[in-house]
Formats: sequence, C-alpha cells, structure tokens
Amino acid sequence: MFCYNCGCRLSEHDFCTACGADVSLYKKIMQVSNMYYNEGLERAGVRDLTGAIGSLRQSLKFNKNNIEARNLLGLVYFEMGEVVAALSEWVISKNLRGEKNIADDYIEMIQTNASRLEAINQTIKKYNQALAYCGQDSKDLAVIQLKKVLSLNPKFVRAHQLLALLYMDSENWEKARRELKKCMAIDRNNTQTLRYLQEVEQMLQPEEGVKQMPRHRKDEAVRYQSDNEIIIQPLNVKETRGGGVSTLVNLGIGLVIGLAAMYFLVVPAAVSNANNEAQKTITEIGNQLDTRTARITELEAQIANLEQENASLNQELEGYVGADGTLQTIDNLLSAATAYLENQDAQQTGENLESIAQSVNIEDTSQAFQSLYNVLLGAVGPELSQTYYAEGTTAYNDEDYGAAIESFTRAVYYDAANAEALYSLADAYRLNGDTENAVATYDRVIELFPDTDRARRAQRYRDDLSTAGGSQ
Repeated sequence: MFCYNCGCRLSEHDFCTACGADVSLYKKIMQVSNMYYNEGLERAGVRDLTGAIGSLRQSLKFNKNNIEARNLLGLVYFEMGEVVAALSEWVISKNLRGEKNIADDYIEMIQTNASRLEAINQTIKKYNQALAYCGQDSKDLAVIQLKKVLSLNPKFVRAHQLLALLYMDSENWEKARRELKKCMAIDRNNTQTLRYLQEVEQMLQPEEGVKQMPRHRKDEAVRYQSDNEIIIQPLNVKETRGGGVSTLVNLGIGLVIGLAAMYFLVVPAAVSNANNEAQKTITEIGNQLDTRTARITELEAQIANLEQENASLNQELEGYVGADGTLQTIDNLLSAATAYLENQDAQQTGENLESIAQSVNIEDTSQAFQSLYNVLLGAVGPELSQTYYAEGTTAYNDEDYGAAIESFTRAVYYDAANAEALYSLADAYRLNGDTENAVATYDRVIELFPDTDRARRAQRYRDDLSTAGGSQ
C-alpha cells in the first residue's frame, strides 16, 4: 500500500514515514475495498455473479483505482454476456494503469477478432430489435430474434430471462423453466431469475385437493398378450361358436383403427418434422439476410463518405483552378509584377495590388506569394502614398473630408511610415465628426511617432475629444 500524498510505501504505522500524513482512515478504506474485492472473488468462484457484481461495485466505491476489482468486474459482466459493460470497465482500468495491465489482453482478445466483434454487434442489434417487437406486441418475432441472440451469445442472461418471460406470457411453462435453468447455470443467485422460476414452479405444481383416482379392483377377466396387443376376455362370458363373420368384422375394425392411428400419430409427426426443417431454413435465411443487410448498410455508408470526400476534393480543386482560385490569383500577381518591371507604372501596379487584396486574404497565402506582394508594395508604396497624400490634402483644404479620409487612408496603406498622412487622416476624422476613428488614429500617431510635435498635438486633440465625449 502506498501513501496517497507522496506515493511512498506505507509501514505498519498510522502515518506516512516519508511525508508524515495521517493514513489511518486511508488504510481502513483500502482494507474495506480489498475486503469487498475478496468477497466478490469468492462469489464469482461459486457462480454467484449477481452477488459478485454488488461486492465489486462496493469495492470500487471505496477505491475507484482498485484495478483488480475493476478487471474482475469486467470478467463477470463478460461471463453474463454483457460485453459492452465489460469493455467499459476494462477501458477505464487501462486508462488508470497503462502498463502491466491484463485489461489490455482482454480488450485485444475482443477487438482483434473481427468475427467475434461482428457477433457482439449483431447480438446487441437483435436484442434491441426483440425489445422493440415486445413493445409492438409482436411476441412471436421477439422469440425468433432472441433465439438468434442466444445462438450468437449463449451466456446472455438478459436474453434468456426475456425469452423465459415471453414463454411465461404464452403459458409455455416447461420452455420457460428450461430457459431459467440455463440462467441459473450461468448466474445461480440472480434475483430476477429466481422470481421468475418461483412463479413457473408454482404453475407446474399439481393443484391441491385433486385426489388420485383409486385403483380399481382387479377385474374379473382373463388378460393375455398377443404380439403387441393385450386381449381381455371376461371369465363369465362364453364364446359363441361359428364366429367366422364376427372375426372378419373384427379384423376390418382393427384395420380401420390401425389406419386411423397411423393418420393421427404418424402423419402429425411427419408434418411436425417438416415444419421444424422449414423453420430452420427460414432462420438460416434470416441470418443470411441480416448479414447482407449489415454489409449493404456498411457499403452505403462507405459510398456516402466517398461522395462527401469527392465533393470536398472538387471544392478544393475549384479553389485552386476557378476564376477566383489560388492559381488565378498567382497569375494576377505575376502579371502585376511583369507590368511593373516593363512599364514602371506605379499607379497601375497599385490598382493591380488592390484588386489582388480584394480577391484573396494575403495572410492566408503562401510565404513566397506574400514576399512578392510585399516587394511590389514596397516598390510602388512610397510614390503612391505621396500621390494619395497630395489628393487628400487638396480635398482637406476644400473641406471635403470624406474624400480626404479615403485618400489619406490609401496613403497610409501604401506607406505606414507616412506620419503626415496618418496625422492628417486623424484630423479629417475629427473634422468629419467621426470621434471614435479620430481617437483611434490619434493613438496610432502617438504610438508610432512618439516624442514628436505631431504626437504632442495628437495627444491634445485626443484629450479634448475624450473630455468632450465624457461631458456629454
């Protein structure tokens, strides 16, 4: 046992010799958990699986990290046919202890066997279908489904119990008792099984008060056997002579009785055998149909996934080769670069760069694309910035502040270091009544060009705008 605080091995003392933590209560909790684990182990050994589940759950309530108890609980679930519950316990155990854990072997035993995994899936589907049939009052179909379930998983206790309950509902008490006996062979102290079995035994017991028929006293007759027939002759009756006709009549009656016996005994047996063979054939065909249906469903899902993947690839391809695709954008950038190198036309190059920026997000492009774009922008930017700054100044002097804002914005876009354009943009926002953008632009002037006259003037204007906004 290890300390919960520092992980050191504990001694016989009630405190940890390494960190000094009080572990007396912790030891008691661990002992109780181990006690319930041992109790569950003993119950599982005598096939009291329901009692074992209760004890092991109690053990895990006191110590959820009890790996042995969790693995044993998974084994008990697996023995009862509850494969999903067993896998859940083993997965939790594996997460708690990743190495040297036998739960790895249990999980691998199930997952690596494709046929067993498919059988488990079919078991769950068919059992749920049987429950649905019960809800629809289609009890015959539910019985057929449960028989399929038990052919795939003979230890599925809940399926045996449900099948027994359906037999009880149809008053087929002998079949119900056989199913419950199978449950008892798997889990001998299951409360629900015992309750069903008690009711079945009561129905199969002879009613009280019904007395057996008294034996008749020995008839006064002579009995003797001829071949397979018992012939009874009364003692006080004399045989009549000349009974040839009666003998023929008796032979005819015996022949008729023999034919009737053959019709009522042999023919129904043959019909029953034929029905059983037909039912077996129907069951096999049903199993084949279920398997093919599952395969068809799987293939349809694969087709849907492939169609979705194909649509996604087509959309991605359209993004590369379409009118606004990546390849077209690269061609536009290369054309802009070629035009600039041939003509040195800064205005046209700037318009081309603006068109490219509107069609694609530059930050989402490749590094080479961004490098070429920035090189062209840096080559024509200062010249265009001065041109747009001059246009903005003219509009500013004409008090056309909307046009001035547009020109100054372009000037700042092409040259972020153009302090005059940035400051003039802030003034244009202020005079145009756009206080929010004016304050934000003044902040950029103060941040980018500190300790300058523009920064000081920007600070004064900003304070005035903030004061005016606060007074309102």
